Amino acid sequence: MSTYAADDIRSRLAAPARQTDLSTPIRPSQWIEFLSHPAAETAPGGSRTWIARAANLVIAYTDAKEGDTFPRIGQPDEYAVLMYSGSAPITVVSGPVPGGPAVPGEPAVSGEATGSGASGVAGFRESIAEEAFVVVPPGDSEIRVDGDGILIRVFSSTAPDLCASALNASVYAAPDPRAAPLVPWPDPVGGFRLRVYRLAETPIAPDRFGRIFRTTNLMVNFLAEEPQPRDPHKLSPHHHDDFEQISLAVKGRFVHHIRYPWGPDSARWQDDEHREIATPSICVIPPPTVHTTQGVGDHQQLIDIFSPPRADFSASGWVLNADDYPAA
Repeated sequence: MSTYAADDIRSRLAAPARQTDLSTPIRPSQWIEFLSHPAAETAPGGSRTWIARAANLVIAYTDAKEGDTFPRIGQPDEYAVLMYSGSAPITVVSGPVPGGPAVPGEPAVSGEATGSGASGVAGFRESIAEEAFVVVPPGDSEIRVDGDGILIRVFSSTAPDLCASALNASVYAAPDPRAAPLVPWPDPVGGFRLRVYRLAETPIAPDRFGRIFRTTNLMVNFLAEEPQPRDPHKLSPHHHDDFEQISLAVKGRFVHHIRYPWGPDSARWQDDEHREIATPSICVIPPPTVHTTQGVGDHQQLIDIFSPPRADFSASGWVLNADDYPAA
């Protein structure tokens, strides 16, 4: 089922045909309000980080304090930093990090060079103090917080230390048979490097849905900040047959509506869910549930995350960095 309002641009997408065997159990949705849990990590300057995961990705949400640093040494693949209007200003260093080995791969084409390691690979530094989608390459990197605010990092599930630290790690002790496994998409054009996509350069436009970016392992949609509640007569119930949707609430109040399809075993039927969730939070929406999200506050913003990247959004022409990241 996919039901979009006539003026919803997603009505142009081909409706997915349900192909999943409904005899396979459906995982429950997950509702994670970060501030209601103990922080997984506390940095020397007082930054507190909460970590949660989905089938193929890990989110690190940090109430960051100026001066704290967040290194990754030997990161196996690229990761993203999601910067919205409440984010802390940061400086990102990719390449050789003090105390760590040099990063294999190509240097960034922009930013300030910081020298090179034993391999001769240059490290690059870039400061960002505005809304942006930042892609950090594999290997060694470090994020320095240049002012108080929120730091949101999204990794793939190939980082075992982060997966183990997730507050909902036990949910994925066994893989979800309904969720497609993570198969990386093609390498970026010109190789892996630090990339910064500033949202001011791609404002919301009526001929596309949100502001969508992808990497080799995930897709992110920065939805518009909404200054009023969503029209309850123009919701958009739809389903995804084989991938989770992770809805990250960064501002306001939201009600997630989720309907579980019935299979042949009535003992596995689940009630519909219509629950409000506090901000900051994530709702992990399992396949193949029918779902839609309703902003109910005076001002709200939602960021949707998928892993691997969505083929339908990619085919739509809405991906803003598609020239850098080829489709599978």
